[in-house]
Amino acid sequence: MPQNFWNDQHAAGRDLLDLLVYRSNLLGTDRSVCNIFGGNTGSKTSETDFRGRPVPTLWVKGSGSDLATMRRKDFAGLRLDDINPLFEREAMSDEEMTAYLAQCLLGLNMPRQSIETLLHAFIPAAHTDHTHPDAVIALACSAGGEQNARQVYGARMAWVPYIRPGFALSKQIGQALRDNPQIECVVMGKHGLVTWDDDPRACYNKTIRVIGEAEEFIAHHARGRSVFGALSTPPLPPDQRQSLAAQLMPALRGAICAYGRSVLAFDDRPHVLDFVGAQAAHDVSQVGSACPDHLVHTKHWPLFVAWDAATGDVATLADALREGVAGFVARYQQYFHEHAGPGDSMFNPAPRVVLVPGLGLFSSGKDAGLAQVARDLYERAIAAMHGASAIDRFVSLTPSEAFGVEYWPLEAYKLTLRPPDRELAGRVALITGGASGIGRASAYRLAAEGAHVLVADLNAEGAEQVAADITHKHGARRGLALACDVGDEEEVARAFEQAALAYGGVDIVVSNAGLAFSAPIGATSAADWDRLFAVLARGYFLVARAAFRLWEQQGTGGNLVFVASKNGLIGSKNAAAYGAAKAAEINLARCLAEEGGPLGVRVNVVNPDAVLHGSAIWDSQWREARARGMGVAPEQLEEAYRQRTTLKVNVYPEDIAEAILFLASDRSAKTTGAILNVDGGLPAAYVR
Repeated sequence: MPQNFWNDQHAAGRDLLDLLVYRSNLLGTDRSVCNIFGGNTGSKTSETDFRGRPVPTLWVKGSGSDLATMRRKDFAGLRLDDINPLFEREAMSDEEMTAYLAQCLLGLNMPRQSIETLLHAFIPAAHTDHTHPDAVIALACSAGGEQNARQVYGARMAWVPYIRPGFALSKQIGQALRDNPQIECVVMGKHGLVTWDDDPRACYNKTIRVIGEAEEFIAHHARGRSVFGALSTPPLPPDQRQSLAAQLMPALRGAICAYGRSVLAFDDRPHVLDFVGAQAAHDVSQVGSACPDHLVHTKHWPLFVAWDAATGDVATLADALREGVAGFVARYQQYFHEHAGPGDSMFNPAPRVVLVPGLGLFSSGKDAGLAQVARDLYERAIAAMHGASAIDRFVSLTPSEAFGVEYWPLEAYKLTLRPPDRELAGRVALITGGASGIGRASAYRLAAEGAHVLVADLNAEGAEQVAADITHKHGARRGLALACDVGDEEEVARAFEQAALAYGGVDIVVSNAGLAFSAPIGATSAADWDRLFAVLARGYFLVARAAFRLWEQQGTGGNLVFVASKNGLIGSKNAAAYGAAKAAEINLARCLAEEGGPLGVRVNVVNPDAVLHGSAIWDSQWREARARGMGVAPEQLEEAYRQRTTLKVNVYPEDIAEAILFLASDRSAKTTGAILNVDGGLPAAYVR
């Protein structure tokens, strides 16, 4: 049953707008009550306009906001005296309504009001909740929807058959209340619930109570039954599911990315496995979307890939996923052409949700946050389908109704309000040695251009900090820390497996992990030599091999950038081991550029020199050893390096990050096997 979160102490002392924020946050806290980004709330108050006059005002959720996280600034205030006369109109187009309401805003710089603003205005009560509860949607999406809802609410409810949100729906609901002032809720077919009251606390309590009644009704009908039939495909063991998903996700992502850059998420929680493995799962999942809020993020139906988990192998399932994506695209294209009108332009036709019995659910999105939204909304869809199937038979939006929402001009307009995609939008970058120095600067720089960044480092705490910074600045799941020793074969393989599970694959790999050692050859031990080569040669090989193996499965090309050194090009006294290892990196990159060409994989090298700031290497014995070699004090080393360059400059981690961005992006789309020196100019290191 839904939990009532209202706390009188927390609510005390708040004005009506703050209480609207509080009520909205409580409703959004429970996603079974209201979907992410879904639903809307409103309150009527008296405000003072710029002339100092009292103005009856409707505060309503701004378009695109999420009830769970809304603040005062996310609500639009509109003058009710300008809105109320609209109830007398017979009809109003979406465009007319939107333009009219834009003139009703109480002040400047307010968010664009919800498309369902008039619903709140036309209801006589002071406070209104419009939610999309799983249980009520189940009633609204059952074959006998109105009759089933009547069993729960009787005469306390008005039923409104499905109609797309807008003026007509708002007027129908407003008229229903005027015709029968005793009703306490409206159930909208294939849509959701509306409740109201003149007191904000009573409004919230009513919403929770009405939802609870629907949940009890469904629980009664589901008791003792396997609603979706017996479990025909039991789930694989957890470790096997995770391993298999990591192997499959690059192939699935590659197939989906053929229609637009996307990031994946994976879900194998128990309720998902119970659904995808059930006898009726395929048939029920293909009925269609339960409500507009689900559809916008999940498409009208998911891709269902039947598979025998007991006898199938990875390669067979990978092929089935690729074929399934192609089949889904063909089905979607047919759906589009059957319903499209003049001026409609087809969206990305690839699936947003993929179901695999015994394994779980995969979801996709333009970024990791949207992939997670699709995953979470399909969880809500499963709950709605379960409830509808428990009490009756699940019915969905018709294909025509679905198309009307998906290609709704107002939804399309929302997309135009989003900022343009950044250069690396939809791409995933894995950076070794990402906790400090060049690696850290590169992580921040690639993230700023839209990349999802995996920060791999032996320094797990430092990697966590960088990943947390990226997530804080750029959004959910944009940064992920990986503890990884690049010289350890198993740890490298595990890092790429984690990358596949987190995002579906990798597009950019920056091999940057390093260490340094300086001594005359006579003082260099075999252990010193092996330690350097374990990271700088073996480590770069292991990372490159893992990347190539993933890119072969993903099939979308890739981008490998080695951070080497000018020491790989020229001799340097007392640095034989370091220089030899760096030379190995450079020649490895040249070889891999040739191997990568047929795969669409580019491999390039950045050669920094004397990047002292923020580097763990330069905080070690290396600084003192290089200072001795140049005959200067350690504190004079930075100036000595500056003076020896042609440009008389120092080189910083951010300078190297810019070069890495250039080579990792489409700016250098036709460049491979190249060496880019970022050293201030050292004639001896000029590439010949």
